[in-house]
Amino acid sequence: MAEKKEIASNSESQIPRGELCTRTLAMPSDTNPDGDIFGGWLMSQMDIAGGVLAGGIAKGRVVTISVDGMTFLRPVYVGDVVCVYGDVERLGNTSMVLSLEAWVLRRRQAPRIKVTEGRFTFVAIDDNGRPRAIPKDEISV
Repeated sequence: MAEKKEIASNSESQIPRGELCTRTLAMPSDTNPDGDIFGGWLMSQMDIAGGVLAGGIAKGRVVTISVDGMTFLRPVYVGDVVCVYGDVERLGNTSMVLSLEAWVLRRRQAPRIKVTEGRFTFVAIDDNGRPRAIPKDEISV
């Protein structure tokens, strides 16, 4: 039990890593049978946010190829404002690994609470769905 308290206190004292990619409101239709926000919904919000960031970096279409190290730290409740932040961990020729974090504002008020984190890998693709090079001319990672 002490370990869970340590995770909770650490997640509340940190600041989000990276840039804000998306913000949305958790609604009653997003809940599991116990009334908490369904983990799959939260994971999809993180994938959407990662796609926004990755698409901007790749200057075009991207696809998610893997999700690694997904950790659910705290529950998300109906009415929480879910903010997903992203940061580039690694940038390759056609792929990138993003560190994504979901933070919530309970009752739409500070402090922010980190609820989930994960590593998502995206690949830039062309119009035929084949991997393509990520343009490096204007990227500052």
